[in-house]
Amino acid sequence: MQPLKGLIVVTLEHAIAAPFATRQLADLGARVIKIERPGVGDFARGYDQRVRGLASHFVWTNRSKESLTLDVKHPEAAKILQRLVLEKADVVVQNLAPGAAARLGLGYDVLAQQKPELIVCDISGYGADGPYRDKKAYDLLIQSEAGFVSVTGTADEPCKAGPSIADIAAGMYAYTNILAALIERGQTGRGRHLDISMLESLTEWTSYPLYYAFDGAPPPPRTGASHATIYPYGPFPTGADNGSVMLGLQNEREWVNFCEKVLLQSALATDPRFTGNAKRVAAREALRAIIVETFRPLSAPQVVERLEAAQIANARVNTMHEVWEHPQLKARGRWREVGSPVGALPALLPPGSWDDGEPRLDPVPALGQHTDAILAELGLDAAAITALRAAEAV
Repeated sequence: MQPLKGLIVVTLEHAIAAPFATRQLADLGARVIKIERPGVGDFARGYDQRVRGLASHFVWTNRSKESLTLDVKHPEAAKILQRLVLEKADVVVQNLAPGAAARLGLGYDVLAQQKPELIVCDISGYGADGPYRDKKAYDLLIQSEAGFVSVTGTADEPCKAGPSIADIAAGMYAYTNILAALIERGQTGRGRHLDISMLESLTEWTSYPLYYAFDGAPPPPRTGASHATIYPYGPFPTGADNGSVMLGLQNEREWVNFCEKVLLQSALATDPRFTGNAKRVAAREALRAIIVETFRPLSAPQVVERLEAAQIANARVNTMHEVWEHPQLKARGRWREVGSPVGALPALLPPGSWDDGEPRLDPVPALGQHTDAILAELGLDAAAITALRAAEAV
């Protein structure tokens, strides 16, 4: 199933937000031409060497793309970029520094005059205007600006999210907005300018604690891996094996079952300290002590057995190594392989149903791997390409 097959995306991207967005488009069959700096490329290529010498972030967000190296500041390379966009592209995506795309002649206002059907998606930290427009923005900084860090972590110390959640949020909003713009273009024939900011994307994702703190109310407290406003909902230790079980209750019916079938203390269900979630949250320390004491002689599998019998939601606190071997992912056949400059690598199928055909899972490109082929498509012969290389334009 490749509904975007035939769509051409030209992207000036680096790091995570834009590459993650365009990889989703590639998964659905779009041809994504990634413009990279000669000799260096997307700086995410150098983040680490954890995947047989390749960078983990880059492998994750860049499969199924073509790498074209252009020094976009070189006049001849700039002409090639303009031709590529105007002759080939349906969508242009960029997350360069603020103002850089406009200086390259890739602002929507300019491009739309020449190609009205073009969709241009700009991804930035803070958006195309406002007092923060030119402020540098990296994932952790946006996590802080959006208030995410203030409600994440323990009572003693705030924490960031493990993954690059601000980049991911912006990438997903870019992806979905591009899909919507494609539908609209099918109806009107016209493209659209999309202005996606990391701050707005992550603030949207942080709207529950934002509303919880509405009108000057206290924000949800930082409670580690436990839920801040629902209890019991989080990890609890098991004493017999020094293990841990993650469990969660959502309503009073589950609270009664938890007391009767897991804690084996039916009277707790009507204990006035714990009647209703708000009271349980207020008395979480007392309730936690009861739960921990009950679990002390039990192993994690024994606790899970009780939780399952009581139909209480639970999960393992898996490590990354355990996720690689997760039985549910294996049972549903979610693993595939993609090629790369260092050979075949495992890849997780994108979320969704693929019964009617596989997503596009082409290799992670080497830097500049497709340069000559793409230049030839634009009509440049071998001598012209050699001259561009000699001029260090590509």
